[in-house]
Amino acid sequence: MRLSSVRVATANVVASATLTLETRGQGFTDITREARAFLSDAEGRDGVLVAFIRHTSASLTIQENADPDVRIDLLTALERLAPANAGWVHTTEGPDDMPAHIKTMLSDVSVAIPVGDGKLSLGTWQGLYLIEHRTAPHRREVIFQFVGSR
Repeated sequence: MRLSSVRVATANVVASATLTLETRGQGFTDITREARAFLSDAEGRDGVLVAFIRHTSASLTIQENADPDVRIDLLTALERLAPANAGWVHTTEGPDDMPAHIKTMLSDVSVAIPVGDGKLSLGTWQGLYLIEHRTAPHRREVIFQFVGSR
């Protein structure tokens, strides 16, 4: 086990922006490029990027970005955990409404990514994804916020 040398930076910037996008319905949308563009525009050097989705039927995750079969299998797993036909009481917006809330609860509405030397510290096969849990397309908003140094 080895800990790298410690780098210290004084936080002198808080930058925020909202990404608005249209989903195509249930599935993963890679927003890594948009997160990197935001970081570049914010001139972030060392700190943390927080992404937060303002919805209860869509979520965010960091997942493998190499093999699309992973995302297909993840959707299958979520569907098995919260199927539309399970007799849910809350069906205000249709049979996929309550399962979408459960899937959001099982994943997350925010992620934090360390930033070093102006780059997201994602692993080789990692990407930042919005997961749409509803069947129909939706307009979604993700807030990006960088806290750190320039």
